[in-house]
Amino acid sequence: MSVADLLPMSFQQAQGGALILAIGAFCWAYLRTRRSNLPYPPGPPPKNIIAGNLTDLPPKRAWETYSKWAEQYNSDIIHFRVFGQHMVILQTLDLSRELLEKRSTVYSDRPYNAMIDLMEWDIAVGFKPYGPEWRHHRKLFQQGFRTGTTTLRYRAIQTDKVNDFLRALLDNPNKFRQHCKALSAAVIMRVIYGYDSAPEEDYFVELSEAAMVKMCDSWVAPGAMVVNTIPILRHLPSWFPGAAFKKYAIEGQELTRKIRDVPFAFVTKSLAEGTAKHSVVSEMIANNEEHETIKEVAATGYGAGADTTMATLAWFFYAMILHPEVQRKAHEELDRVIGNKRLPTYDDRDSLPYIEAVVREVLRWRPIVPLGLPHATSFDDIYNGHFIPKGTIVMANLWAIAYDKNIYEKPEIFNPDRYFNKDGTLTTEGIHSEVWSFGFGRRICPGRQLALDTIWLAVATVLSTFDILKKKDANGNVIPVDEDIEVADGLVSHAADFQCAVTPRSNVARQVIVESVAKE
Repeated sequence: MSVADLLPMSFQQAQGGALILAIGAFCWAYLRTRRSNLPYPPGPPPKNIIAGNLTDLPPKRAWETYSKWAEQYNSDIIHFRVFGQHMVILQTLDLSRELLEKRSTVYSDRPYNAMIDLMEWDIAVGFKPYGPEWRHHRKLFQQGFRTGTTTLRYRAIQTDKVNDFLRALLDNPNKFRQHCKALSAAVIMRVIYGYDSAPEEDYFVELSEAAMVKMCDSWVAPGAMVVNTIPILRHLPSWFPGAAFKKYAIEGQELTRKIRDVPFAFVTKSLAEGTAKHSVVSEMIANNEEHETIKEVAATGYGAGADTTMATLAWFFYAMILHPEVQRKAHEELDRVIGNKRLPTYDDRDSLPYIEAVVREVLRWRPIVPLGLPHATSFDDIYNGHFIPKGTIVMANLWAIAYDKNIYEKPEIFNPDRYFNKDGTLTTEGIHSEVWSFGFGRRICPGRQLALDTIWLAVATVLSTFDILKKKDANGNVIPVDEDIEVADGLVSHAADFQCAVTPRSNVARQVIVESVAKE
């Protein structure tokens, strides 16, 4: 996508529309201007009095461009402006915590996003503005996914779904990415709705995935940048030149309504028939929570977990084919601790520090949401002598944190050993013991423990039973793998398609998988 793709119209094709856009943009920028004697944080100077830095915006992998700007302006905080919207990028972990956590009263809001609103994804707690409704929805979400007895209750579900995942890999290893998607969806759908999804072509799963794809891609849809910056353009009729975003939004809106209503109807029908399994939704219904609120919280749960978990597992497979030496070390630990007669369980977690390190490194090496979800300032603020106006969109560049050489030695290398102390024990304190990829402050992902548990068990059991290697062609030649694979733009960072060979480590491993599914 080029910069031109972000513009809703061209001056040549719609001069009248361009005039309206220019006038609207100027008025919008003027109304949003905040005056202060202090300078804004460093960043590229505006190219245009109206559009600001619009033409500076990178067409893809924005996190890399922002890191280059940080080097160019020798600053860990970067400012730029698109029309009247101020944008600030935080480049370091310390700064992200200073603003998003220590000053959470100022930095916990969400910016208004016209595309999210048009698609009705503003139902999600993650997109709601800071306030009473957000607090109520988040409280319900935390009650369903809080760490402790609640997440422990889900471990039997996670184990069953991971066992199904192993059997799917055994039966059809070429579809490993589809199996990752099925596992992610299966855990979330069972926990939230008490619904056991089919391994392939499940209606609910496909519906939810379609809605999530629309939502994630809405950030880079044609015209999205401008309508998000100048929300008044959302009122343009769909036939207006450059208003292609309206059609995209309407398609997304239909899917959003279905993901909100259809799974909830399944739960209420199951409760009426006496066949419902315990779930987050059934528990909220029993607590007499308002139904529309339940629908929104439940849809949030699926949206927050399924796509990101699937993307993480795909990056795990990619890392393994590039780093067979990591696999060998993992195999050695698993064989020593578990043997080959059973699968790893959650009870083995403390005894498998290298597996824990592999999970940490996957999450660091390829941050799933490279720029995090955007925060917004509720008040004017001053940081290090620089003015940050109320309403500024603030993003933590998680990719820059992951590749910060002040924290991680040779960060471009996939190296689980970085998480061990000199005495060989796994680090339990400091930066190398933390998983910061789930966000910061009051906006940190409340379902992170469920996601981490699913990822850990999937990684441990796959490495216990399978070899993950580069695939060979019909002539027995190894198919090369791009070591800097293309990353899909949008909200979630997905790896482009790649091939790998997933084969059982032994006949014993094959039998263990078959028996684990038979016991369910």
